[in-house]
Amino acid sequence: MTQSLVVGVDAGATSTRVAVHALDGTRVGYARAGAGNPTAHGMAKAVAAVGAALGEALGRLDGAQVVASLTGVAGHVEEMALELAKIWADHGIAEGPRYTGDVQIAYAAGSPEPDGSLLLSGTGAVAARITDHSLNTVADGLGWLLGDEGSGFWIGRRAVKELVGALDKGMPVPPGDRVTGGGALAELVVEHFLGDQRPASPRETAIRIVRLAQADHMRLAALSTLVSQAAEAGDPSAVKIAHKAADHLVTTLRRVHVSGPVVLAGSVLTSDGPVRRAVVELLAGERVATAGDAAGAAAWLAARDLLPDAKKLHATFTSAA
Repeated sequence: MTQSLVVGVDAGATSTRVAVHALDGTRVGYARAGAGNPTAHGMAKAVAAVGAALGEALGRLDGAQVVASLTGVAGHVEEMALELAKIWADHGIAEGPRYTGDVQIAYAAGSPEPDGSLLLSGTGAVAARITDHSLNTVADGLGWLLGDEGSGFWIGRRAVKELVGALDKGMPVPPGDRVTGGGALAELVVEHFLGDQRPASPRETAIRIVRLAQADHMRLAALSTLVSQAAEAGDPSAVKIAHKAADHLVTTLRRVHVSGPVVLAGSVLTSDGPVRRAVVELLAGERVATAGDAAGAAAWLAARDLLPDAKKLHATFTSAA
């Protein structure tokens, strides 16, 4: 008997994941590839990343066995659906995938409940109310330049802004020694950008960091982990940034949340650290869940109408290694 398969895709700003599952939830294929956000990285690169991950995840599996699929894409662009349908056809899959944004699958990665809310902070940040597994209302998610308050990018930019401002006012350049407490964040940020090659002048150090950040603004998002590290080391500036990020995120959530579970998603909120802990504390009294695997959640959503008891199989789809 031919085994029916479902495919789920989580195409994000930093990576793309594809999961292939049997209808009993068993994962039979999984792969990662590069960024799949067409808005941030261009259509060609995003489509190529999804195609590469799909091919690897299917491996020797027969595409004709795929009976349903769903692609959740950050930076949702409708034209991408046509390009993905061509790739699906190249793999022998009868129909192209259902094409949605990444918000619905991020929520489904944490809860099988049809109604609830998502609070996501990774590279970007967004909150959303989900009704009957569909997107109802969205807050923020406006991008790194003018929105995404409390995101990894926002956290990193805030840290760099404070550092270059202090350097511009004459703060001595961190010496390069591993420090804790008040100097931890400055040291970590300077090391991130300059390593051991540090100008003696605070002003020149600030200018060099600014130029590097302008040349590749996505480097700012990577700093969120350093802010967490510095906060854990007791740096008061890092602690303040982490708590401010949490305040922004929960304020955004309150604009959309009505009832049901609150799913925390994105690297900032699924990793144990000062931002997650502050958010959980601010959400005392709410039913808080943490998102699992989003590609598996996309596969679960694709399969949901084909399953006799979809809720019972949710954890199998979203927690498979």
